[in-house]
Amino acid sequence: MVTTGKLFVVSGPSGAGKGTLLARVLSAADNFALTVSATTRKPRKGEKDGVQYYFLSEEKFDELIRDDRLLEWASVHGAYYGTLKSEVKRHLAAGLNVVLEIDLQGARQIRAKMPEAVLIFIMPPSIEVLRSRLEKRGTESSEQITRRLETARLEIQSADEFDTVIVNDDLAVALAQLLQFVHSMHDTVTG
Repeated sequence: MVTTGKLFVVSGPSGAGKGTLLARVLSAADNFALTVSATTRKPRKGEKDGVQYYFLSEEKFDELIRDDRLLEWASVHGAYYGTLKSEVKRHLAAGLNVVLEIDLQGARQIRAKMPEAVLIFIMPPSIEVLRSRLEKRGTESSEQITRRLETARLEIQSADEFDTVIVNDDLAVALAQLLQFVHSMHDTVTG
């Protein structure tokens, strides 16, 4: 019997700590793969093509949309982001569980296309903490931070669309909750 993996979708506001939590989950859990998304935004300092994202031109991204090669895609803060179908299918077929870190629009698209996907929302403890985290990152202007906070307020209102919500106030507690949830969902697939 061939075992296929399960698709986990992690979403939440920018600065909620999704990337930090997922990096720790992937180092602590076996049989999980994080796919690399495509984007048209410019790389941040230290980011490498094919590692954090596939950094593409708008023309190449449009080609992926036209050829139906994306599982989901969205325009967010002036750039396009999307998940390559080939990345997800390859990992699932190999029996790996796939973790996607994507925005609310993408999570909704995946829920519509793959209702068996498990959706996880990472919630900041408050908008004030979120603002502080975004400011400490030092990667956005004050206007960009304001726009991200406006988006965050809307995203937080949609948290009930997800299978679970984890508040990332204390990283160790949030990580334990996320690992427990992922393992419980994984056990229902493989058990």
